[in-house]
Amino acid sequence: MKLSDLGFDQWFETHISEFLQEEGGIARITAVDRGSYLIRNESGEVPAELAGKLSYRIENPAELPCVGDWVTVQYHNDDTAAIIRQVFPRKTFLRRKTAGESVNFQMIAANIDTAFIVQSCHFDFNPHRMDRYLVMAADGHVEPIIILTKTDLITQDELEQKLAIIRSTATRARVFALSNVSGIGFDVFQQALFPGKTYCLLGSSGVGKTTLINRLIGQDAFDTKTVSGTGEGTHTTSRRQLIVLDQGAMLIDTPGMRELGLVGADEGVATGFEDLFVLSANCRYTNCSHEHESGCAVRAAVESGELSEDRYSSYIKLKKESEYHEMSYLDKRKKDKAFGRFIKTAKKQMKH
Repeated sequence: MKLSDLGFDQWFETHISEFLQEEGGIARITAVDRGSYLIRNESGEVPAELAGKLSYRIENPAELPCVGDWVTVQYHNDDTAAIIRQVFPRKTFLRRKTAGESVNFQMIAANIDTAFIVQSCHFDFNPHRMDRYLVMAADGHVEPIIILTKTDLITQDELEQKLAIIRSTATRARVFALSNVSGIGFDVFQQALFPGKTYCLLGSSGVGKTTLINRLIGQDAFDTKTVSGTGEGTHTTSRRQLIVLDQGAMLIDTPGMRELGLVGADEGVATGFEDLFVLSANCRYTNCSHEHESGCAVRAAVESGELSEDRYSSYIKLKKESEYHEMSYLDKRKKDKAFGRFIKTAKKQMKH
């Protein structure tokens, strides 16, 4: 296997001279578990840990290596273990606000070509949550594809209604509907996977992400729990992990995320709500907030029924959330830097 088979393309080649040292090599992060790493190179997977210098230089948790990252490493113990020296720039990424009240970025995965946003046809179907995933993908410049699972649990008419809702929301994203039970639609999904490309599965617990992976592999390599009487499964994935499929595509499974907070995703919101962005070109003011200004084309579309109130409300909510958390994040960064300068000054004074 070559590095190009793992996704190391021309974009990363341009950064080799900046990062690669005389000794060592290049590898890709395939799993992260409580500060321990698993990397993959041309020969296979090797456990790894961060170099002390790299840990010292990192100022933000989002700068730590995550699944999908490319890194430079030095091997030891006859190449059975490695030290991670540097992290390559990220071509694309998936991130969210850290869970809880803390305002910071949490990296989900890096260098993703396509994000499969998975929703089930049953209780998990949630257009507002799908909006958040679409914004997350747009924020990191990742192509979104929506996967609608468990089609066997609803009628054809109900499926068409859900597909119509999705298409009215995700105007440019492709949509696949399938059933892991009957296998209907699975072939179309499988044809969307290409060798050397990296895909990430995003979705709530129990929507069938791990079952999809097991079906692609052809065996129950990853645990899933029994589907309940309501038709809902329980997701058992506990860590993010990159898997290389036999046909050459790479797939990252992720644990279900209850919180999908946004930080500084203004561009992602604009791209994720492309229909509103197109309408805004006709607003009277170029900096229109689409809330109270006269001559707002977006508000006019809502009033005329061209744009649904529900879609508009989702946009305003995500836009305000992203802006609010961005202000809090920048304020936190200023305080962290000021505290860092204070510590450095105190240390210098102690030496004198």
